[in-house]
Amino acid sequence: MIYVSENALEKINDIREQEHLGDDFFVRVSVVSGGCSGLSYKMDFDNESQPNDQVFEDKGVKIVTDLKSFLYLFDTTLSFSGGLTGKGFFFENPNASRTCGCGESFAV
Repeated sequence: MIYVSENALEKINDIREQEHLGDDFFVRVSVVSGGCSGLSYKMDFDNESQPNDQVFEDKGVKIVTDLKSFLYLFDTTLSFSGGLTGKGFFFENPNASRTCGCGESFAV
């Protein structure tokens, strides 16, 4: 399962409204190679399913990831922090053995 924090839920709903994204759009998260710790997170809105997608729903938000990324994202929470010192969207990943200083990349 991939979870959504209350703050992330509010921000996702704000973006959906501002960008006029219909109910057919979902949040796609994935893990890609890169960053100073080896792996980086990627997040976007999408409306096209792929054959090996893993689909979850938390707090009414549909979250989709590919099978390979899910192996890294199991039990992860998508969060959001705003304000002047906020990070924006970030992932609270219990599977990460280390993260870089900026929190953009991780290793397992």
